[in-house]
Amino acid sequence: MILGQQSGFTKFPCFLCFWDSRDRSNHYTKTEWPARDSIQTGFHNVICEPLVEPSKILLPPLRIKLGLMKQLVKALDKERQCFAYLVKKFPALSRAKIKEGVFDGPQIRTLLSDNLFLDTLNKNEPAAWLSFKKVVENFLGNHKSENYRELMADLLRNYEKLGCLMSNKVHFLHSHLDYFPLNRGDYSEEQGERFHQDMKGMEKRYRGVWNIIMMADYCWTLKRESTDNNNDKKRKRNPLHRSLEDERVRKSRLS
Repeated sequence: MILGQQSGFTKFPCFLCFWDSRDRSNHYTKTEWPARDSIQTGFHNVICEPLVEPSKILLPPLRIKLGLMKQLVKALDKERQCFAYLVKKFPALSRAKIKEGVFDGPQIRTLLSDNLFLDTLNKNEPAAWLSFKKVVENFLGNHKSENYRELMADLLRNYEKLGCLMSNKVHFLHSHLDYFPLNRGDYSEEQGERFHQDMKGMEKRYRGVWNIIMMADYCWTLKRESTDNNNDKKRKRNPLHRSLEDERVRKSRLS
């Protein structure tokens, strides 16, 4: 939405190049795609003017981590012990969410520290899981190993063997590894978690429909938490603040 791109399963979801998300035969073999020199409204899945310049867009490590986890879990054998272990490990998550690989940061950290989960995997699954763990520890965090390119190549190779589909986030690691900032660890994962939790609340309120109104609602809630210009004090975060939609409903009832 920030870049004016169409949401959902689109043909050209990448804002850096014309990566074809439907050309699965070339996903793991082709790394160079035609560069997207500009974002033009009405062309290549761009539906409105971008709110910010593409050069100012950051690739937050948390979002990439969530995307990698999602594709890995979706490729696991749902009839074997590993899926049953995840259901037992996270009883608060529905089977549908686990099947789709919908996890948050704390849940992923919990699973990464669980050595028993590895014992439930079979065939190509252990190699993919260990590769994911190494990338999280040596690239998508405060520490960047000197052999991070080798670790990334192993991850992509093992994901391909497991049958993981290449999502837009996996594509960033495959074709735009140099786009990640050198100081990516300085971007607080706590802020990423907050955004993720806020979006989960918004999705629930809008019943999973992503649109401009939902984004405006989110921006409105952020504005309420901004610095008060009158007394120069920050408003404390209050989850009970009414959203834009709640305020609209309240005023309509009063009138």
